[in-house]
Amino acid sequence: MDSEDILARLQSIPGLTVVGEVASPFPGTRFFRLYFEQPADHRRPEGERFQMRATLLHRSVDAPVVLYSGGYGLGGFPSEYEPTRLLGANQLSLEHRFFGSSRPDSNDWKLLDIRQAAGDYHRIIQAFKPLYTGRWLTTGGSKGGMAAVYHRYFHPDDVDATLAYVAPNVHGLDDVRFVHFLNQVGDEDCRARLRAFQQDALRRREELLPFVEELVTSEGASFGLMGLDRALEFAVVEMPFYFWQYGNASRCAEIPAPGAPAEETFAFLEGIVGLDYTYGDLALDYFAAYYYQSATEIGWNRYPTRHLHGLLRYPREDVPTTYLSFPVEERFDHGLMLRVEQWVRNQGERMLFLYGDHDPWSAGPFEVRERNDSFRFYVPDANHTNARIVRLPEPERTLALSRLFTWMGVTPPAAAARALAAEAVEDAAPVVEGRSRL
Repeated sequence: MDSEDILARLQSIPGLTVVGEVASPFPGTRFFRLYFEQPADHRRPEGERFQMRATLLHRSVDAPVVLYSGGYGLGGFPSEYEPTRLLGANQLSLEHRFFGSSRPDSNDWKLLDIRQAAGDYHRIIQAFKPLYTGRWLTTGGSKGGMAAVYHRYFHPDDVDATLAYVAPNVHGLDDVRFVHFLNQVGDEDCRARLRAFQQDALRRREELLPFVEELVTSEGASFGLMGLDRALEFAVVEMPFYFWQYGNASRCAEIPAPGAPAEETFAFLEGIVGLDYTYGDLALDYFAAYYYQSATEIGWNRYPTRHLHGLLRYPREDVPTTYLSFPVEERFDHGLMLRVEQWVRNQGERMLFLYGDHDPWSAGPFEVRERNDSFRFYVPDANHTNARIVRLPEPERTLALSRLFTWMGVTPPAAAARALAAEAVEDAAPVVEGRSRL
Protein backbone atom coordinates (compact mmCIF):
# COMPACT_ATOMS: atom_id res chain seq x y z
CA MET A 1 0.00 0.00 0.00
CA ASP A 2 2.76 2.44 1.01
CA SER A 3 4.75 1.88 -2.18
CA GLU A 4 1.74 1.92 -4.46
CA ASP A 5 0.19 5.20 -3.33
CA ILE A 6 3.25 7.25 -2.36
CA LEU A 7 3.10 9.23 -5.61
CA ALA A 8 -0.50 10.26 -4.95
CA ARG A 9 0.38 11.17 -1.37
CA LEU A 10 3.31 13.31 -2.51
CA GLN A 11 1.09 15.07 -5.02
CA SER A 12 -1.27 16.02 -2.19
CA ILE A 13 1.40 17.99 -0.29
CA PRO A 14 0.67 21.73 -0.67
CA GLY A 15 3.31 23.56 -2.68
CA LEU A 16 4.99 20.36 -3.92
CA THR A 17 5.28 19.46 -7.60
CA VAL A 18 6.41 15.96 -8.59
CA VAL A 19 8.42 16.49 -11.76
CA GLY A 20 8.98 12.84 -12.44
CA GLU A 21 10.21 9.48 -11.21
CA VAL A 22 13.58 7.92 -12.05
CA ALA A 23 14.52 4.28 -11.59
CA SER A 24 16.38 3.85 -8.30
CA PRO A 25 19.44 1.59 -8.03
CA PHE A 26 18.78 1.07 -4.31
CA PRO A 27 16.57 -1.96 -3.57
CA GLY A 28 13.21 -1.22 -2.01
CA THR A 29 13.23 2.48 -2.91
CA ARG A 30 11.63 4.87 -5.36
CA PHE A 31 13.22 8.12 -6.50
CA PHE A 32 11.34 11.30 -7.34
CA ARG A 33 12.41 14.68 -8.70
CA LEU A 34 10.53 17.52 -7.06
CA TYR A 35 9.95 21.25 -6.86
CA PHE A 36 8.77 22.89 -3.66
CA GLU A 37 7.43 26.42 -3.64
CA GLN A 38 9.23 28.74 -1.22
CA PRO A 39 8.77 32.41 -0.33
CA ALA A 40 11.66 34.50 -1.56
CA ASP A 41 11.43 36.29 1.80
CA HIS A 42 10.09 34.25 4.71
CA ARG A 43 9.29 37.48 6.52
CA ARG A 44 6.82 38.27 3.70
CA PRO A 45 5.36 34.87 2.80
CA GLU A 46 2.65 36.38 0.59
CA GLY A 47 5.21 38.09 -1.65
CA GLU A 48 7.50 36.73 -4.35
CA ARG A 49 7.86 32.94 -4.61
CA PHE A 50 10.36 30.61 -6.24
CA GLN A 51 10.62 26.90 -6.95
CA MET A 52 13.25 25.04 -4.92
CA ARG A 53 14.60 21.86 -6.49
CA ALA A 54 14.51 18.73 -4.37
CA THR A 55 14.67 14.97 -4.72
CA LEU A 56 13.23 12.17 -2.63
CA LEU A 57 14.57 8.66 -2.14
CA HIS A 58 11.51 6.95 -0.66
CA ARG A 59 11.58 3.72 1.36
CA SER A 60 8.62 3.85 3.67
CA VAL A 61 6.48 6.46 5.37
CA ASP A 62 7.33 4.69 8.65
CA ALA A 63 11.12 4.95 8.18
CA PRO A 64 13.19 7.89 9.47
CA VAL A 65 13.87 10.81 7.15
CA VAL A 66 17.34 12.17 6.41
CA LEU A 67 17.17 15.73 5.12
CA TYR A 68 20.36 16.28 3.11
CA SER A 69 21.89 19.31 1.42
CA GLY A 70 25.31 19.83 -0.05
CA GLY A 71 24.85 23.57 0.38
CA TYR A 72 25.13 24.20 -3.37
CA GLY A 73 23.26 22.95 -6.41
CA LEU A 74 21.51 19.60 -6.47
CA GLY A 75 22.22 16.62 -8.69
CA GLY A 76 19.11 15.05 -10.15
CA PHE A 77 20.12 11.41 -9.79
CA PRO A 78 19.58 8.90 -6.97
CA SER A 79 22.05 9.05 -4.11
CA GLU A 80 22.24 7.49 -0.69
CA TYR A 81 24.46 9.16 1.88
CA GLU A 82 26.00 7.54 4.91
CA PRO A 83 23.25 8.27 7.45
CA THR A 84 20.57 7.17 4.97
CA ARG A 85 22.29 3.80 4.60
CA LEU A 86 22.96 3.41 8.30
CA LEU A 87 19.38 4.21 9.30
CA GLY A 88 17.56 2.53 6.43
CA ALA A 89 15.96 5.94 5.95
CA ASN A 90 14.20 8.01 3.36
CA GLN A 91 16.36 10.81 1.95
CA LEU A 92 14.95 14.23 1.06
CA SER A 93 17.66 16.27 -0.69
CA LEU A 94 17.50 20.03 -1.20
CA GLU A 95 19.16 22.55 -3.46
CA HIS A 96 20.33 25.63 -1.57
CA ARG A 97 18.63 28.90 -2.44
CA PHE A 98 20.43 30.99 -5.09
CA PHE A 99 22.13 27.92 -6.57
CA GLY A 100 21.07 26.26 -9.80
CA SER A 101 17.50 27.13 -10.66
CA SER A 102 16.47 27.60 -7.02
CA ARG A 103 16.38 31.37 -6.98
CA PRO A 104 13.70 34.07 -7.14
CA ASP A 105 13.24 35.95 -10.40
CA SER A 106 14.12 39.22 -8.66
CA ASN A 107 17.62 37.81 -7.97
CA ASP A 108 17.72 40.09 -4.92
CA TRP A 109 20.91 39.03 -3.15
CA LYS A 110 19.69 40.53 0.12
CA LEU A 111 17.37 37.51 0.29
CA LEU A 112 20.37 35.20 0.59
CA ASP A 113 21.25 34.77 4.24
CA ILE A 114 21.37 31.88 6.67
CA ARG A 115 18.04 32.79 8.29
CA GLN A 116 16.22 32.67 4.95
CA ALA A 117 17.87 29.34 4.06
CA ALA A 118 16.89 27.97 7.48
CA GLY A 119 13.34 29.06 6.70
CA ASP A 120 13.49 26.96 3.51
CA TYR A 121 14.39 23.90 5.61
CA HIS A 122 11.65 24.69 8.12
CA ARG A 123 8.86 25.00 5.55
CA ILE A 124 9.66 21.82 3.65
CA ILE A 125 10.05 19.82 6.86
CA GLN A 126 6.68 21.01 8.09
CA ALA A 127 5.13 20.17 4.71
CA PHE A 128 6.50 16.61 4.68
CA LYS A 129 5.99 15.70 8.35
CA PRO A 130 2.30 14.76 8.01
CA LEU A 131 3.41 12.10 5.51
CA TYR A 132 6.66 11.00 7.19
CA THR A 133 5.80 10.82 10.86
CA GLY A 134 9.00 9.10 12.02
CA ARG A 135 12.12 10.76 13.31
CA TRP A 136 14.04 13.33 11.27
CA LEU A 137 17.76 14.00 10.87
CA THR A 138 19.40 16.92 9.08
CA THR A 139 22.77 16.27 7.50
CA GLY A 140 25.19 17.57 4.91
CA GLY A 141 28.85 17.85 4.06
CA SER A 142 30.89 21.03 4.24
CA LYS A 143 28.66 23.98 3.35
CA GLY A 144 25.67 21.65 3.53
CA GLY A 145 26.66 20.64 7.05
CA MET A 146 26.94 24.31 7.97
CA ALA A 147 23.44 24.94 6.57
CA ALA A 148 22.09 22.09 8.70
CA VAL A 149 23.63 23.69 11.79
CA TYR A 150 22.20 27.10 10.92
CA HIS A 151 18.75 25.56 10.52
CA ARG A 152 18.96 24.06 14.02
CA TYR A 153 20.09 27.44 15.36
CA PHE A 154 16.93 29.13 14.10
CA HIS A 155 14.55 26.13 14.40
CA PRO A 156 16.02 23.84 17.09
CA ASP A 157 12.94 21.65 17.48
CA ASP A 158 12.21 20.92 13.81
CA VAL A 159 14.17 17.67 13.77
CA ASP A 160 15.40 15.08 16.23
CA ALA A 161 19.13 15.30 15.48
CA THR A 162 21.81 16.74 13.20
CA LEU A 163 24.87 15.02 11.71
CA ALA A 164 27.26 17.56 10.18
CA TYR A 165 30.26 16.42 8.16
CA VAL A 166 33.42 18.56 7.77
CA ALA A 167 31.48 21.73 8.62
CA PRO A 168 33.69 24.63 9.73
CA ASN A 169 32.71 27.76 11.60
CA VAL A 170 34.87 30.58 10.24
CA HIS A 171 35.76 33.61 12.35
CA GLY A 172 35.49 36.81 10.34
CA LEU A 173 36.97 37.58 6.94
CA ASP A 174 40.59 36.79 7.79
CA ASP A 175 40.61 33.68 9.99
CA VAL A 176 44.24 32.93 10.84
CA ARG A 177 43.50 29.51 12.36
CA PHE A 178 43.76 28.06 8.87
CA VAL A 179 47.26 29.49 8.46
CA HIS A 180 48.34 27.81 11.69
CA PHE A 181 46.85 24.51 10.52
CA LEU A 182 48.67 24.55 7.18
CA ASN A 183 51.91 25.34 8.98
CA GLN A 184 51.54 22.16 11.06
CA VAL A 185 49.71 19.53 8.99
CA GLY A 186 51.77 16.63 7.66
CA ASP A 187 55.52 16.53 8.19
CA GLU A 188 58.01 19.35 7.74
CA ASP A 189 59.59 17.78 4.66
CA CYS A 190 56.25 17.85 2.80
CA ARG A 191 55.46 21.37 3.93
CA ALA A 192 58.92 22.50 2.81
CA ARG A 193 58.33 20.92 -0.62
CA LEU A 194 55.03 22.77 -0.94
CA ARG A 195 56.60 26.10 0.03
CA ALA A 196 59.47 25.62 -2.38
CA PHE A 197 57.03 24.74 -5.16
CA GLN A 198 55.05 27.92 -4.54
CA GLN A 199 58.14 30.12 -4.54
CA ASP A 200 59.45 28.52 -7.71
CA ALA A 201 56.09 28.79 -9.51
CA LEU A 202 55.72 32.49 -8.72
CA ARG A 203 59.28 33.26 -9.77
CA ARG A 204 58.55 31.48 -13.07
CA ARG A 205 55.05 32.78 -13.66
CA GLU A 206 55.96 34.00 -17.16
CA GLU A 207 56.83 30.41 -18.03
CA LEU A 208 53.57 29.12 -16.59
CA LEU A 209 51.15 31.72 -17.99
CA PRO A 210 51.18 30.20 -21.50
CA PHE A 211 49.72 27.02 -20.00
CA VAL A 212 46.84 29.05 -18.52
CA GLU A 213 46.35 30.62 -21.94
CA GLU A 214 46.23 27.11 -23.39
CA LEU A 215 43.25 26.35 -21.14
CA VAL A 216 41.49 29.23 -22.87
CA THR A 217 42.36 28.26 -26.43
CA SER A 218 42.07 24.48 -26.20
CA GLU A 219 39.44 23.93 -23.51
CA GLY A 220 37.30 27.05 -23.84
CA ALA A 221 38.11 28.36 -20.38
CA SER A 222 37.41 32.01 -19.66
CA PHE A 223 39.08 34.17 -17.01
CA GLY A 224 37.50 37.53 -17.83
CA LEU A 225 36.65 38.41 -14.23
CA MET A 226 39.75 37.09 -12.51
CA GLY A 227 42.39 37.63 -15.21
CA LEU A 228 45.00 35.03 -16.18
CA ASP A 229 47.84 36.33 -14.04
CA ARG A 230 45.75 36.79 -10.92
CA ALA A 231 44.13 33.37 -11.38
CA LEU A 232 47.58 31.80 -11.61
CA GLU A 233 48.81 33.61 -8.49
CA PHE A 234 45.73 32.70 -6.45
CA ALA A 235 46.10 29.08 -7.55
CA VAL A 236 49.70 28.98 -6.35
CA VAL A 237 48.85 30.65 -3.02
CA GLU A 238 45.91 28.34 -2.33
CA MET A 239 47.50 25.15 -3.63
CA PRO A 240 48.64 23.74 -0.23
CA PHE A 241 45.11 24.20 1.11
CA TYR A 242 43.65 22.14 -1.76
CA PHE A 243 46.52 19.66 -1.51
CA TRP A 244 45.38 18.66 1.98
CA GLN A 245 41.67 19.30 1.49
CA TYR A 246 41.33 16.73 -1.27
CA GLY A 247 44.53 14.69 -1.00
CA ASN A 248 46.92 13.28 1.58
CA ALA A 249 50.59 12.80 2.37
CA SER A 250 50.95 10.09 -0.28
CA ARG A 251 51.24 12.88 -2.87
CA CYS A 252 54.15 14.64 -1.18
CA ALA A 253 56.68 12.73 -3.26
CA GLU A 254 54.95 13.95 -6.45
CA ILE A 255 55.58 17.66 -5.77
CA PRO A 256 57.93 18.92 -8.52
CA ALA A 257 61.20 20.33 -7.27
CA PRO A 258 62.25 23.89 -8.13
CA GLY A 259 63.51 24.06 -11.69
CA ALA A 260 61.38 21.17 -12.92
CA PRO A 261 60.11 21.57 -16.50
CA ALA A 262 57.41 24.22 -16.67
CA GLU A 263 54.97 21.71 -18.16
CA GLU A 264 55.45 19.39 -15.20
CA THR A 265 55.13 22.22 -12.71
CA PHE A 266 51.91 23.51 -14.23
CA ALA A 267 50.44 20.01 -14.60
CA PHE A 268 50.88 19.43 -10.88
CA LEU A 269 49.33 22.79 -10.01
CA GLU A 270 46.42 22.21 -12.37
CA GLY A 271 45.88 18.69 -11.01
CA ILE A 272 45.61 20.01 -7.46
CA VAL A 273 43.68 23.24 -7.97
CA GLY A 274 41.92 23.08 -11.34
CA LEU A 275 42.21 26.69 -12.49
CA ASP A 276 39.15 26.77 -14.74
CA TYR A 277 36.97 25.03 -12.16
CA THR A 278 38.14 27.36 -9.38
CA TYR A 279 38.78 30.73 -11.04
CA GLY A 280 37.10 30.49 -14.47
CA ASP A 281 34.09 32.64 -15.27
CA LEU A 282 31.62 29.75 -15.38
CA ALA A 283 32.76 28.51 -11.97
CA LEU A 284 32.62 31.99 -10.46
CA ASP A 285 29.10 32.44 -11.75
CA TYR A 286 27.98 29.07 -10.37
CA PHE A 287 29.56 29.69 -6.94
CA ALA A 288 28.61 33.38 -6.73
CA ALA A 289 26.14 32.66 -3.94
CA TYR A 290 28.90 31.05 -1.87
CA TYR A 291 31.17 34.07 -2.31
CA TYR A 292 28.29 36.40 -1.44
CA GLN A 293 27.56 34.43 1.73
CA SER A 294 31.25 34.46 2.60
CA ALA A 295 31.40 38.24 2.15
CA THR A 296 28.33 38.90 4.29
CA GLU A 297 27.99 36.16 6.93
CA ILE A 298 29.94 32.89 6.81
CA GLY A 299 33.46 34.31 6.55
CA TRP A 300 36.76 33.65 4.81
CA ASN A 301 40.07 32.04 5.69
CA ARG A 302 43.56 33.43 5.35
CA TYR A 303 46.31 31.57 3.47
CA PRO A 304 49.98 31.41 4.50
CA THR A 305 51.95 33.96 2.44
CA ARG A 306 54.88 35.05 4.63
CA HIS A 307 57.24 32.80 2.65
CA LEU A 308 56.00 34.45 -0.57
CA HIS A 309 56.99 37.99 0.40
CA GLY A 310 58.08 39.97 -2.65
CA LEU A 311 56.63 37.41 -5.07
CA LEU A 312 52.96 38.44 -4.96
CA ARG A 313 51.44 40.95 -7.37
CA TYR A 314 47.96 40.80 -5.80
CA PRO A 315 48.47 40.73 -2.02
CA ARG A 316 45.33 41.02 0.12
CA GLU A 317 43.11 40.64 -2.96
CA ASP A 318 42.18 37.01 -2.29
CA VAL A 319 38.90 37.95 -0.58
CA PRO A 320 35.35 36.88 -1.45
CA THR A 321 34.32 40.15 -3.11
CA THR A 322 37.09 39.66 -5.68
CA TYR A 323 35.24 36.60 -6.97
CA LEU A 324 31.98 38.46 -7.59
CA SER A 325 30.97 40.39 -10.70
CA PHE A 326 28.79 42.78 -8.69
CA PRO A 327 29.33 44.96 -5.60
CA VAL A 328 28.27 43.69 -2.18
CA GLU A 329 26.10 46.26 -0.45
CA GLU A 330 25.60 44.41 2.81
CA ARG A 331 28.23 44.76 5.54
CA PHE A 332 29.77 41.63 7.02
CA ASP A 333 28.05 40.53 10.23
CA HIS A 334 31.00 39.89 12.54
CA GLY A 335 28.88 38.57 15.39
CA LEU A 336 26.63 36.07 13.62
CA MET A 337 28.96 33.07 13.37
CA LEU A 338 30.10 33.64 16.95
CA ARG A 339 26.47 33.57 18.09
CA VAL A 340 25.87 30.33 16.19
CA GLU A 341 29.05 28.85 17.64
CA GLN A 342 28.04 29.81 21.17
CA TRP A 343 24.56 28.30 20.70
CA VAL A 344 25.99 25.01 19.42
CA ARG A 345 28.41 24.82 22.35
CA ASN A 346 25.94 25.76 25.08
CA GLN A 347 22.53 24.66 23.81
CA GLY A 348 22.87 22.43 20.74
CA GLU A 349 21.38 19.03 21.57
CA ARG A 350 21.75 15.74 19.71
CA MET A 351 24.34 17.07 17.30
CA LEU A 352 27.21 15.03 15.88
CA PHE A 353 30.18 16.60 14.07
CA LEU A 354 32.76 14.70 12.03
CA TYR A 355 36.03 16.19 10.74
CA GLY A 356 38.98 14.84 8.78
CA ASP A 357 42.16 15.35 10.76
CA HIS A 358 44.11 16.32 7.60
CA ASP A 359 41.38 18.59 6.23
CA PRO A 360 42.29 22.29 6.56
CA TRP A 361 38.63 23.11 7.27
CA SER A 362 38.96 21.19 10.53
CA ALA A 363 40.94 24.19 11.80
CA GLY A 364 37.58 25.87 12.47
CA PRO A 365 35.51 23.19 14.21
CA PHE A 366 32.29 23.65 16.12
CA GLU A 367 32.59 22.92 19.82
CA VAL A 368 30.04 20.71 21.60
CA ARG A 369 29.30 19.50 25.11
CA GLU A 370 28.49 15.90 25.90
CA ARG A 371 26.12 17.05 28.62
CA ASN A 372 23.91 18.22 25.71
CA ASP A 373 24.17 14.74 24.18
CA SER A 374 26.33 16.21 21.39
CA PHE A 375 29.67 14.91 20.14
CA ARG A 376 32.61 15.76 17.89
CA PHE A 377 35.02 13.29 16.30
CA TYR A 378 38.10 13.51 14.06
CA VAL A 379 38.56 10.73 11.52
CA PRO A 380 42.25 9.69 11.30
CA ASP A 381 43.99 10.16 7.94
CA ALA A 382 40.84 11.67 6.46
CA ASN A 383 40.43 14.75 4.30
CA HIS A 384 37.41 16.83 3.26
CA THR A 385 35.74 14.05 1.26
CA ASN A 386 36.13 10.86 3.26
CA ALA A 387 35.42 11.66 6.92
CA ARG A 388 32.71 9.15 7.81
CA ILE A 389 31.36 7.44 10.90
CA VAL A 390 32.32 4.00 9.60
CA ARG A 391 35.95 5.14 9.29
CA LEU A 392 36.21 6.14 12.94
CA PRO A 393 38.40 3.92 15.13
CA GLU A 394 36.94 2.14 18.10
CA PRO A 395 35.54 3.04 20.58
CA GLU A 396 34.57 6.31 18.84
CA ARG A 397 32.72 4.52 16.06
CA THR A 398 30.56 2.51 18.44
CA LEU A 399 29.76 5.63 20.45
CA ALA A 400 28.83 7.65 17.35
CA LEU A 401 26.65 4.85 15.97
CA SER A 402 24.91 4.20 19.27
CA ARG A 403 24.02 7.86 19.72
CA LEU A 404 22.78 8.11 16.11
CA PHE A 405 20.66 4.97 16.43
CA THR A 406 19.24 6.10 19.78
CA TRP A 407 18.35 9.55 18.51
CA MET A 408 16.61 8.10 15.47
CA GLY A 409 14.87 5.22 17.21
CA VAL A 410 16.59 2.54 15.14
CA THR A 411 17.08 -0.90 16.70
CA PRO A 412 20.81 -1.64 17.07
CA PRO A 413 20.91 -5.18 15.57
CA ALA A 414 19.50 -4.13 12.21
CA ALA A 415 21.43 -0.88 12.30
CA ALA A 416 24.70 -2.66 13.02
CA ALA A 417 24.28 -4.83 9.93
CA ARG A 418 23.66 -1.73 7.85
CA ALA A 419 26.77 -0.13 9.36
CA LEU A 420 28.91 -3.03 8.19
CA ALA A 421 27.36 -2.84 4.73
CA ALA A 422 27.96 0.88 4.64
CA GLU A 423 31.61 0.38 5.53
CA ALA A 424 32.00 -1.97 2.57
CA VAL A 425 30.72 0.66 0.13
CA GLU A 426 31.85 3.81 1.93
CA ASP A 427 33.52 5.27 -1.16
CA ALA A 428 30.36 4.99 -3.24
CA ALA A 429 28.72 8.12 -1.81
CA PRO A 430 31.02 10.93 -0.66
CA VAL A 431 29.74 13.23 2.06
CA VAL A 432 30.83 16.21 -0.06
CA GLU A 433 29.06 16.07 -3.41
CA GLY A 434 31.61 16.99 -6.05
CA ARG A 435 34.60 19.30 -5.70
CA SER A 436 34.06 22.80 -4.37
CA ARG A 437 36.04 25.48 -2.58
CA LEU A 438 34.28 24.61 0.68
